[in-house]
Amino acid sequence: MSAPKKLVFALPKGRILEEVVPLVERAGIQPEAAFFDEDARQLRFTTNRPDLDIIRVRSFDIATMIAYGAADLGIAGADVLMEFDHREIYAPLDLGIGACRMMVAEPLDLVANDNPNRWSHINVATKYPEITRRHFAARGVHAECIKLNGAIEIAPALGLYDRIVDLVSTGGTLKANGLVEVETIAHITSRLAVNRTALKTRPKEIGAYVEKFREAVDAVTA
Repeated sequence: MSAPKKLVFALPKGRILEEVVPLVERAGIQPEAAFFDEDARQLRFTTNRPDLDIIRVRSFDIATMIAYGAADLGIAGADVLMEFDHREIYAPLDLGIGACRMMVAEPLDLVANDNPNRWSHINVATKYPEITRRHFAARGVHAECIKLNGAIEIAPALGLYDRIVDLVSTGGTLKANGLVEVETIAHITSRLAVNRTALKTRPKEIGAYVEKFREAVDAVTA
């Protein structure tokens, strides 16, 4: 009888990985040495757990990987999960890392004569068009969105759109580009997410990993 197929755990590339790795290790998962090699070209890595491999991909791709069953578990920001909003993704655990906020910002010279409560139609540059439309639709505001994947703060200065929706941590980039926060949409942290079908077909294995991460988070917050 052949061994069960390995579970695949998706981790995000980039700055958030520095916060993710200690939590992964506290959950008892130790990636192979090549995972820590910045020059490594491979994207899939073994771990000390014989039933689990790790893949390292872009944060936005993690939701897609989990939704369509390419990955069984993953760590993704709530912003990614909210934007993707797929029924096959179950996110049972807030990991308390990667904290930031999703907000609406506009140029400083607009603020004095602007009242967000009176908006009926706005133009927004954002990486998150679905979240933006849903947020404003709930207030009866029509949001026309243009999607940008980076350098969103420069959009108003270039005359693209007056307002942006983006993630903010310290607010330094906004200030440097003459922008001011005018509304908060959501507070964002990273979450442990799982594929619902995988959870149904392999509940003991995936449930055990969810509990390991729950214990790891509790150990930090205790």
